[in-house]
Amino acid sequence: MAKNKQQNVLIIGAGLCGSLLALRLGQRGYNVSVYEKRPDLRKTKLSAGRSINLAFSDRGNKAMKLVGLEDKVKALCIPMHGRMIHDKHGKTFQSNYSGRDHEFINSISRSGLNALLLDEAEKHENVNLYFNKECLTVDFEQTTALFLDEENNKQFVEDADTIIATDGAGSALRKSYYLGHKFLFSFSQNYLSHGYKELSILPQQNGDYRTYKNALHIWPRGDFMMIALPNLDGSFTVTLFLSYDEGKYCFNNLETEEQVLEFFREEFPDALAMMPNLLDDFFNNPTAPLGTIKCSPWHYQGNTLLMGDAAHAIVPFYGQGMNASFEDVVEFDMVLNNFNGDWKKTFEVYEKNRKKDTDAIADLAIDNFHEMKDHVANPIFQEKRHLEIALEKAFPKDYASKYSLVTFNEHIGYREAMLRGRAQDKAILNLLADKEIDNHTDLKLVLEKVKKETHAILEDDRIARLK
Repeated sequence: MAKNKQQNVLIIGAGLCGSLLALRLGQRGYNVSVYEKRPDLRKTKLSAGRSINLAFSDRGNKAMKLVGLEDKVKALCIPMHGRMIHDKHGKTFQSNYSGRDHEFINSISRSGLNALLLDEAEKHENVNLYFNKECLTVDFEQTTALFLDEENNKQFVEDADTIIATDGAGSALRKSYYLGHKFLFSFSQNYLSHGYKELSILPQQNGDYRTYKNALHIWPRGDFMMIALPNLDGSFTVTLFLSYDEGKYCFNNLETEEQVLEFFREEFPDALAMMPNLLDDFFNNPTAPLGTIKCSPWHYQGNTLLMGDAAHAIVPFYGQGMNASFEDVVEFDMVLNNFNGDWKKTFEVYEKNRKKDTDAIADLAIDNFHEMKDHVANPIFQEKRHLEIALEKAFPKDYASKYSLVTFNEHIGYREAMLRGRAQDKAILNLLADKEIDNHTDLKLVLEKVKKETHAILEDDRIARLK
């Protein structure tokens, strides 16, 4: 129960982060009002082209355990044990995510998960949800928010003891911070030269999957790529990541049906054979940008706080956007235990604890973009992955790859996982390049050499003040 009776919390945005936060604060006894600009997704269809499935892993599951929904969420998941790599001739090979059988990621429906969280939040009498209410601005000094009711086109003001914005990359609160000029606010928004377009592989007529179900499919092509994640209905959500204006093929020069078909015939022939609906998807679904947002501070006094994508939007290539936002709620909840009712102290300590990790996963996601579109098809990278999987199988308690550290070691912060993981990557690549190890070297010797080289790299980084 909240200190000082029941404090009133206003949450802007009822997406994944906002609905989870509303549920958790509702469980803690706060009076929670959630305002969402879109219609209730439980009563209307999501607009096409907005990622309908996501990669759910251990950091996200940590949050589901916190709110008691682990089993209900598991029912929405399709396990993906590794990457299924497709070459230009349609040949495939699977690269597992881990050498430990219990470590895998899951494909999950965005709307299915969001609907579950909204349903669970709404079970609490002290939680109220309002839809079609767009936040225009936030007065962070007065702790009030101005909304537009899209059902009657009238504006209204709401106040609360504190306002938490989980309204995504286009956050109204963050914009109010930026335009308010009331305090020193740092903000950066960086876009990749690539955009993305959502496509689909529909189920077979009997409802079966057209390709292997339990993998994240990747078509790496150096400068661009395509991925596919399975859905419970037998379909796959396919996402094409392509430059806007560079290369033989780019979004700006794929203007006709024949150009799109030629591109897919040349680059993704096996996928094309499973996508009779390609042209409809390609020309009906939007092309969207890929950006990273960093800012600070996330809070103003104890009045307002940014959380989730509103504070730290990242590109999707580590499958950690949703997981990071869910982990935000877990970290926030831990701080709330220590400063229950003191919003100012809670916000300060939460940001201090959390920002270094969200900056790290933003950088890692960009690293993984280059890895997925290019490196996964590189022989030395494949050799490195074979060694890492073998090390994880042989020494499950002594070795974890960078991917495993980030994705499956939820007790380690993103920054620590990044520093250790990058040092390990560098160590293995150095040892392979110098021919000190290969896939025939005794694994115990490989582990000793990798640990020694990793330690030396971390020490060099520490001396150079990189750590």
